[in-house]
Amino acid sequence: MVVANGHAAPPPTSGRPGGVSLWYDPRIRAIAYQVLAIGGVIALGVYLVDNTLDNLNERQIRTGFGFLGREAGFEIGESVIEYDPHDSYAKAFAIGLLNTIKVSFIAIVLATLIGTVVGIARLSRNWLVAKFASFYIETVRNLPLLLQLFFWYAILTGLLPAVSEALELLPGVYLSKSGLTYPVPLAHPIHAWMGLTLVVGIASAIAYARHARGVQDRTGVQWPLLWPAVGMIVGLPLATWLIGGAPTALDVPVFQRFRYAGGGEASPEFLALLLGLTVYTATFIAEVVRAGILAVDDGQSEAARALGLRQKLVLRLVVLPQALRVIIPPLTNQYLNLTKNSSLAVAIGYPDLVGVADTTLNQTGQAVEVIALIMAVYLTLSLSISFAMNLYNRAIALRER
Repeated sequence: MVVANGHAAPPPTSGRPGGVSLWYDPRIRAIAYQVLAIGGVIALGVYLVDNTLDNLNERQIRTGFGFLGREAGFEIGESVIEYDPHDSYAKAFAIGLLNTIKVSFIAIVLATLIGTVVGIARLSRNWLVAKFASFYIETVRNLPLLLQLFFWYAILTGLLPAVSEALELLPGVYLSKSGLTYPVPLAHPIHAWMGLTLVVGIASAIAYARHARGVQDRTGVQWPLLWPAVGMIVGLPLATWLIGGAPTALDVPVFQRFRYAGGGEASPEFLALLLGLTVYTATFIAEVVRAGILAVDDGQSEAARALGLRQKLVLRLVVLPQALRVIIPPLTNQYLNLTKNSSLAVAIGYPDLVGVADTTLNQTGQAVEVIALIMAVYLTLSLSISFAMNLYNRAIALRER
């Protein structure tokens, strides 16, 4: 606003010292906007919940999570822990969650190993190795994952021999249309102590590696890492096993009429899902690794070679440690995608969380609660993976001294 003498009119005043209205303070306006936005979200949420409950009551649809305590009454093909149809829906959900975590964890480990090797291979100076890696990446990642799951499932159930003619891959390890059967150690009290010493060994190896890195930063002296770490991670459980009497008894699968009894078993559904998730995700991880390596300045490699380091040591000691800072963020996304893609297991009959939840929904009709549980579980898994990877990313971040 302009007054007659050509000067701008002052903003409205209030009782504040200085005479400027609160509304013209940017901080006050920012807080006000945020309060209004949060209030709008809360109001919308209350409206949706209230409307949903009213509609459910009108249609006489039961609500709540009380159904989790009722008897499930359905079989689950495979489970990590013991399960019986007389158990509750809550335990059935737990079985589905454990199955999801099992296949996701194994697939993440295998996909990381394969993806790292293929990503490095694509940068190889060997023409054949580089082209083979490129062919694998460009072919597999451009095919839908669901189609690949059907492919692996058809291979495992259609081309493998019957149980009576199972392929013996190793002594006691059999592969057939019914899946993979293998020996497992018989239960022994020392196994629990071995698991405890394995955790202690891993923690000790991490602590040793950090201390060795600190010594190298301060003095330039490089301590050996590989064999001390192997000694801690493998040696401690091995020593525990020897102290406990070195039990070697195995539960070996034995063919009985129509199937193998005893030992451990991986169903064709589990194997198909594991292969599909691993082979598919490894292609994206390979590209992440390749991009991370290319992001490291060539001068780093040239300087390392000028010091007389061999190519393998240049890659392991100079290039990959620097590339990790570029690799970790997109690698986290691939881990999250793999975990969420495991929900496609329902297409081939693997009893993961979604498969168990689908059966529960059909039996109870409580769709809102079941869908809410699925969403909560996948959100928790995703946040847990992100939290762990962010901790690791922070640990390897460059810090100014």
